[in-house]
This record gives sequence, structure tokens and C-alpha cells, in this order.
Amino acid sequence: MTSTATGRGTFARGVHPPERKHLADQAPIEVLPTPPEVRIALLQHLGAPCEPILKPRTEVALGDVVGQAKGFVCAPVHASIAGTTGRNSVATLPNGRHVAVVPIKAAKQQPLSGQALFDDILGGEWPTDGLDQYQPQTIADAVRDAGIVGLGGAAFPTHVKLTRNPEKPIQTLLINACECEPYLTSDYALMMESPAPIITGALLAQRATGVHEVIICLEDNKLDAAERLRQAARGTTVQIRILKTKYPQGGEKQLTVAVLGKEVPTGGLPLDVGAVVLNVGTAAAVARAVVRGKPLTHRIVTVSGRGVEHPKNLLVPIGASYRTLVEYCGGLTADAARLVAGGPMMGFTIGSLEVPVTKGASGLTVLTADEVRKAEETTCLRCGRCVDVCPLNLVATKIAMASKANDMDLAQRYHITACMECGCCAYVCPAGIPLVQLIRLGKVRLPKG
Repeated sequence: MTSTATGRGTFARGVHPPERKHLADQAPIEVLPTPPEVRIALLQHLGAPCEPILKPRTEVALGDVVGQAKGFVCAPVHASIAGTTGRNSVATLPNGRHVAVVPIKAAKQQPLSGQALFDDILGGEWPTDGLDQYQPQTIADAVRDAGIVGLGGAAFPTHVKLTRNPEKPIQTLLINACECEPYLTSDYALMMESPAPIITGALLAQRATGVHEVIICLEDNKLDAAERLRQAARGTTVQIRILKTKYPQGGEKQLTVAVLGKEVPTGGLPLDVGAVVLNVGTAAAVARAVVRGKPLTHRIVTVSGRGVEHPKNLLVPIGASYRTLVEYCGGLTADAARLVAGGPMMGFTIGSLEVPVTKGASGLTVLTADEVRKAEETTCLRCGRCVDVCPLNLVATKIAMASKANDMDLAQRYHITACMECGCCAYVCPAGIPLVQLIRLGKVRLPKG
């Protein structure tokens, strides 16, 4: 098969923040003990919220549907533990949205725990032959029913990407294994310990979409993980492509440039250049949904940073509180100063550990006081550094200032919606301007519809 991977292995601009992955990259995946309660958010994906279908005091089994999808761009949510539902309440997610949640109090006896739970989700044998028994639409339907969304953070319903669109045929499936965000190692841990379901999921996604080639993309700081994937992919058509380590190499638009040499137009999607991108964790979830008929109930979360006693990679039930994760990691250190849901570049600062884990939650980073930058915001110096590093060639300060002035027409002329909020601009800004926060505020202010 002739590959279309003609990119140079990198993209223009970007930054090189300290990786700090050494804190957790050698930590094996541990299964979090079943928490006393989980709270399942009814909106933890891009698109329409789910509709609750259970009354309080309803007994649920692991994997039961608790929120039903009511639109195409939507994904159902499932019980991540066995137990009894409580009265629906509201939780504030890291992005500031107030969403309805379904609380589930854990039953004394759980069907799976520890190694048995890990094996059920990621262990055992995963086929690479005979996958033609699954029809393309059957795969997409299984993924939809399993509630799978992008586990890299975007949380876009995966079945939408896998449903064929005759008007926009795709040729290449890119499996994103870059994990370029500092501190986070959940994808790396998955690749090292369970590469097989990633390969099976990638092949099933290829079957669903009809693409000609599948390329798993890793940065060159993960050569050991690349070798594990090569071994798992032996005898298949899955390719492994090594890219230069640079942030944000894992962005969809940066991947298409680095691997395929194709630039996605401003405001467009990889689909516009004949590609679709899935995260490695998403691929593994696809395999489980199709081959084993199991929904997405757990995900791997990295808890890292110098502000936590024992950084770990944890397999956790969706809906568990961040407090439960931190306590399992030995608690916070005395100088812990900032909690970031996700990584320090794209994550959201949170003020409470009671926030529930959602499908898109890849990590919790705990920074110490000396790591939190104390520089006060000053006037823009017109230095142009934000333009020099923006991977999408946007002018972040102009977007941010238009947002601050509540001039949404001007913000849209500067392509505010195209901004991926990677944080490169804020990282290099000598004036300490909270550019990403201002841009996020502007997006909230945009007129709906």
C-alpha cells in the first residue's frame, strides 16, 4: 500500500514547554477502588445533553444507560458502578458549565473490581483478523450506543466521525498518540500496557470509515511506546509514524500538516482534507464496544504534579470525584497551590475537588506555589510573540482584546472560533495577559445560532 504520509513530521510555530512527564510516566495503571458514590454528568460531550431516564432509588447495574441521547451529535451516558440512583442534582464542570448529574450510590457488591475490571476493559485477546464480519454501520451504531466520545479532551461523539459521508470521503485515519500536554501520561500508560485494543479499534474504525490507510502518530519522546504498538500491529496494515516533539503536536490540524502535509482551512476540519483523527484511548474504547459489546464506563486519568504526594495513572469510573483520585494518590502536598483539570496548557483551574470526572478528563495537574507564575498583568507590548507561536497563525491579542471589549463582531473577524485554546500565546506572553481565558470568555459571548 502506498502511503500518503508526506508531511515533514512537524508543523509551523508552536512551543516547547517543560514536559515534566517523568513524575508519572513510569507509574503503572492502577484501578481506583470503587468510590462510595459517582455523579454521572448528562452533558460531558460536544453537542446536545442527554435526557435522564431513571427515577431516584432505581437500582442500576454496571453499564446500564442512565442518560439517553436525543440527537445525532450526542452520546448516551452509562452507570460506571452498580448501585442505586439518587435525586438528580447539578455540578459545575471544569469549563464552568453547570450541568445536571445523576448520582449513584455504590452497592456493597460490585461485579468487577481490581485486576478483573482492568482485564474486562483493556486486557485479554483482541482480534486483528476477521473484522470484516462487522458491517460499517454496525460499528458506528455500536460506538454510538456505547457512548464513546473523543477521550483526548475534545469529547466529540465518535460515531459521527465513523459514519460515512458520501459527500466528503476520507482516505486516511490518524490515530493521535502524541499526548503533547505536559505532565499527562494516561495515553502513554495505555500504549505501554495495552497496545492491542488500540490496534483492534483502529482497524474497526478503518472498516467503518472505509479509509485506505491507518497511521498511528507519536512524538519522538515515546519510542518505547512506538515499539509496543509496532509489535501489536504486526501482520496488519497499520502504520506507525514518529513526529518531532513539540506542543501542540497532538492537535488535529497540526497532525494533518505534520503527517500528511495538508493544511486544514481556517474554520475547517480534517475531514475537509480527507482525514479523520481519533485518540488512542478512543480507539481502545471502540474495540471494547464492538468486540465485547461494552459501553464507556471508565477511563485512564493521570494525577500528577509536584503538588500531589504520589503521582499515578488511574483507571477510574466516570463520575468519580477528583477528591477520590487525590486521596488515593496520598493527598495534596503542603505547598499545593493550584488544581488544573487536564494539563497546564489547555486545562481549566478548578476551585474544588468535588468536580466529577467526565469522559474527556485526561488528567488532574496539581501545581505548587513556586510553579504558579506570579507576574502581574501589564499592558500589551506589541511584541508579536503570540503571533510567532500560534500554530493556526492567529493574532491572539487582537482576539482577546476584542473579547474583553465585548466586541464580538470584531472578534469573529479575527477568527475567534478557529482558536483551539492551546495556550501557546499565553505561555510566551511577557505581559502576563490571560489570552486564553479572554478568548474562552469571548466564545461564551458569541451569539447563538
